Amino acid sequence: MLFNAAAALYALLAVVDLGSAAPASVNHGDGTFFAPGLGACGYTNSSTQHIAAVSKEFFDSFGGGYTNPNDAPICGKTATIHYGDKTTQVEIVDRCGGCKGPTDVDMAPAAFADLADQSLGRIQITWTIN
Repeated sequence: MLFNAAAALYALLAVVDLGSAAPASVNHGDGTFFAPGLGACGYTNSSTQHIAAVSKEFFDSFGGGYTNPNDAPICGKTATIHYGDKTTQVEIVDRCGGCKGPTDVDMAPAAFADLADQSLGRIQITWTIN
């Protein structure tokens, strides 16, 4: 009986889609800032919020099965971003059309300011989806 239960569990796990491994990994990329407005997730945001846009590649590869970007699985997820000894947390609300790399993140000025002075413009960050 124990063998049958273990076999059934193994069979179930073999067919369950556990999602992409990418969201759980540590990402390295450029961090920049932008003037938020109406984003791909359908939210209107401001420069004072802790929000971010991820690259088109990351946004689109996070999960499928949607035709409207407002329904993208990454919308509303949070990410923790590190620069040196500083950290900030953001909500993913947009897709970054201007990001150069697949793991670049464009932040609202308030979030970027938690990490660095805006005069730097572009910083090397590490980040994870929470």
